[in-house]
This record gives sequence, structure tokens and C-alpha cells, in this order.
Amino acid sequence: MRIALLLAIFACTSFAQAPKDTAKVPPAMPVKAAAARTAPAVDELGAVGTLRADEAVTIRPEIAGRIAEIRFNEGQSIARGAVLVKLDQAELAAVLASSAAQAQLDRQRLERSEDLFKKSFISQQALDEARSGYARSAAKQKEDEARLAKTEMRAAFPGVAGLRQVSEGQYVAAGTDIARLEKIDQLKLDFRIPEAFIGKLRAGQPVKVLVDAYADRVFPGSVYAIEPGVDDQTRTILLRARVANPELRLRPGMFARVQAQLGVREKAIWIPEAAIVPKGRDSYVFRVAEGKADLVRVQTGARKVGEVEIVKGLGAGDLVVTEGTQKIGPGSAVTLINQEGAKR
Repeated sequence: MRIALLLAIFACTSFAQAPKDTAKVPPAMPVKAAAARTAPAVDELGAVGTLRADEAVTIRPEIAGRIAEIRFNEGQSIARGAVLVKLDQAELAAVLASSAAQAQLDRQRLERSEDLFKKSFISQQALDEARSGYARSAAKQKEDEARLAKTEMRAAFPGVAGLRQVSEGQYVAAGTDIARLEKIDQLKLDFRIPEAFIGKLRAGQPVKVLVDAYADRVFPGSVYAIEPGVDDQTRTILLRARVANPELRLRPGMFARVQAQLGVREKAIWIPEAAIVPKGRDSYVFRVAEGKADLVRVQTGARKVGEVEIVKGLGAGDLVVTEGTQKIGPGSAVTLINQEGAKR
């Protein structure tokens, strides 16, 4: 009886221990991985802005009159000082001729008065009156010369003439819009940046300018002026850059995207973007070492197409899982496969 009982106990004990002795180790999970590489990382600030003419003015007459000549064509390149529009000068020319004749007469009277005064034939008062008369007539002549000069409207700077709003023979009042003159061989670019970046931008900072009209081209420019104050509503600061435009492709008023380089880290660490495992607000990667995948928290930095910079958490050459992250966990055994699927 005792022997039968001992055999039963031994059988039960052996049956209970059998699963432990025969338990299988989980197989290594095949995954794809890539090594972290070093390459320069460029910090860039993006903004949007508006292109403006380097110089721009609306041509307007200072006095009323009839347009006698229009000496420019719409869209024509204009040289500095070129006459653009002439008003009829007949009346003002006659007025100037009259004042010039009066000034000459008064000058002659003054010369005779000075001669007579030396000979004591006239008083000091008579001489003073002659001098005053000549001064008034000379001033009137200069005034009429100035009014006559205003009948000619000249280009204050070289530029391109816009579309005119008037015709020859038309009577125009003072201040009537005639046409625009804009200097566009070099443009200004106004854009705003958040106040947090004020310390990273300076006069002379290079910028890249992109416009929708020429999507395949990048236009270089540089910041030359920074607004002294910050906008208290948007907490941004206004910057102005110059953009060369020798081919006249860019036009004032165009919408532009601006990229400003803030700095370069020459030995930044980059990994494929697919390796990032987001968990809440944090980012993790599976780092492969000795056949196992360790979950490592990382701090990311700059991004570009398909890649992300790792500021903290990895070193150059570390292997990170790029495919298969959903099938593994911390400490999982892994086997690396190449792009063709062969194990290695």
C-alpha cells in the first residue's frame, strides 16, 4: 500500500514539472534596422512676407494745367532725370518773360541810383528803395522760373513706368495720378518673425526667397534693417531684406516664403523618421544591441524629408529598428534582415 502511494506521488510531481522542463524560448523577431549617421543639421526659420519695390512713386503734377506731351511708354525703362510729362508752358513762360524784363529794368535803375548816390544827387532813402525794388523783382523772377519748372515732371530715380491714367491734351488738377514709377531691379522684402528669434537674426543675415510663380527657383537676399520695436499685438518683429532682381522676374506685391538660416551643427546625428516611436509627448526608439531591442527615450531636433535629428539619447553608429516596431517590446530578441528580406 505504501509503495503504491509513493508511486502515485512521484507520478504527479513529474507531471507538474514537465511543462517547466519543456518550455520553449520565444523566437527572435525579424526586423529591419538602420545605423544612426552623422551629417550637418541646419537650423532654419520659415516666414512669409511681401515683396515691395526698392523705390516707388506716383507721378503727379504740382500745378494744374493741360498735358502737352507724354514722353514715356507704359512698361518702359526710365533713366534718372528723364522728362516724363510736360504741361502747357505758354502762360507761365509769358509770366516769366514779364518778370525777367521787370527784374532787368529794376537792376538798371539800381545801377543808376548807385551812381547818382555817389555823386550825392539822391538820398540814402532813394537808393534803398531802388535796392528793394530790384530785390522784389528778382525774387518774382525766381518764383516764376520755379512755377515754369513744375510743368515738367522728371524721374527721380531709374525705374519702370506703369500704366498711365491720362492722355495728352487732358486738363489735370494738381495732384492728379498720371502713372506709377517703380524701381524693381532690386526689391525689398518685408516679413515678420516671432520675438523669440530676435537674438538669432541680424543685419546682413542671408535669406532664401521662394515664390509660387517660380517654384523651381530660389532667390537669394539679405536682411538690411530690423524694426526697433516689437508689435505688442502679435509679438512679432518686422524685418526688411533686399532681393536682387536683375531679370525683373519678381514683382512688387508678390507673396513670398522666406527661409533664414540660424545656425549649423556639423556633427548632428540623424536616423530614419520611421524609427521614432511616439508615446504621449515623448519620443522613443528601439536600439538594437547584442540581439535585443532596448526602448530608448530620445530628444529630437531638426527634421527633413524622411529623417529626423536626434539631439539626445543615441550615438553615431547605433542601430535602431525602422520596420517591425509594432511587433516587439522592450528587451525583445530580434534578428536583423536586409532590404531583400534575407536574415543577417
